Amino acid sequence: MNRRPWFELHDSPRYPRFLRDMVTDGLEHTWNPLGSYGSIAQLLREAVAESGASQVVDLCSGGGGPWLSLAGELEGANGQPLPVVLTDKFPNLPAFERTQEASGGRIQFSAEAVDARSVGGNLRGFRTIFSSFHHFTPEAAQAMLADAFERREGIGVFELAQPKARTIGLCFGMPALNWLLTPGMRPLGWRRVVWTYLFPVIPFTLWLDGILSCLRSYSEADMRELVAGLEAEDYRWKVGEAGSGKARVAYLIGIAGGNRASDGGVAK
Repeated sequence: MNRRPWFELHDSPRYPRFLRDMVTDGLEHTWNPLGSYGSIAQLLREAVAESGASQVVDLCSGGGGPWLSLAGELEGANGQPLPVVLTDKFPNLPAFERTQEASGGRIQFSAEAVDARSVGGNLRGFRTIFSSFHHFTPEAAQAMLADAFERREGIGVFELAQPKARTIGLCFGMPALNWLLTPGMRPLGWRRVVWTYLFPVIPFTLWLDGILSCLRSYSEADMRELVAGLEAEDYRWKVGEAGSGKARVAYLIGIAGGNRASDGGVAK
């Protein structure tokens, strides 16, 4: 396992909660306008369909994730829009409520704390986690994947952060991007203006934590190691990258109900 246990500022219990929420809001308002996860839409659509899921359960949703731009890419077996449920261990309820309203109710949320390592049985559906997998230690990451495997729920892990120089380089543009996009955030509020422009704690956190995210993220080889032993005839794994250019998305997808891959259960 090559992954290194770096820290991130907004992970610290000493980092103020209101600032943490504004950081996750900042990430959401970057992913959605730029369509950062659009390249995995087809992969996700196929995995959800093959797993036969009737809804998506998003883990570690933060400020709402990329779902405002991505939800329209998914539909159920009946051709109807597939519901999405946002969850988090520390739910950012105002952000969840704004996302639900902006989606016209298609995106719902759980107001209760949800531990990604052991999702309650009442939350059934294809699980997703965007740009948060690197926050978990190898033991916790394995527990998350094992929980999905044992319950025969599909899961999709998607990461923009990667331990590569090209990805780390992109993080240096995050402060400027945050300054540019902040005026369009709603609600804007005096706190966001103060901590973005007067005391630029939010852009600084996005820059530093972006670099640290890359340094502590799991490589493709690491992901294959995490799912070693989680093999069955009715469950298979896919590992790889999607997209083009520098902003590629690393993925690890578990498909319930699929045929076991010929290379030991993990396909590219």
